[in-house]
Amino acid sequence: MKSFIFISALLLSSNIFANDQEIKCNPAGNQTEMNQCASDDLQKADKKLNETYQALIKKSGDNKTYIKKLRESQRAWIKFRDAELDAMFSCDDENIRICWGNMIGILYPAAKRELTEERTKRLQKYIDEGQNNVVGEDS
Repeated sequence: MKSFIFISALLLSSNIFANDQEIKCNPAGNQTEMNQCASDDLQKADKKLNETYQALIKKSGDNKTYIKKLRESQRAWIKFRDAELDAMFSCDDENIRICWGNMIGILYPAAKRELTEERTKRLQKYIDEGQNNVVGEDS
């Protein structure tokens, strides 16, 4: 019994120590390191989206109506993105890991990154071509 308590305490302390260390992306590493890669990629995509969105607002200058509608559009897109992810990763169990397992740490951020990159491309087109010149173009 004493050895069980000691081993439990040792494992608990090593887990606490491991949690204090920064996890780095390693595509060929363990699951936690691969999850970190997916998380890092999502953070980069989110940062790019925010930069693009702010650049579009800045380019819009004093067009208050357009900026207001753009903000409404962005809020609606965030709701769409979240609903899309909820549908993609729907699960009858409250614990999403029951359905998707450890891969959820890679799959979910990758899907969110993809949606974010698509939105960034759309906003970049508004910057490059103007808000009225992007209708009907797929690229």
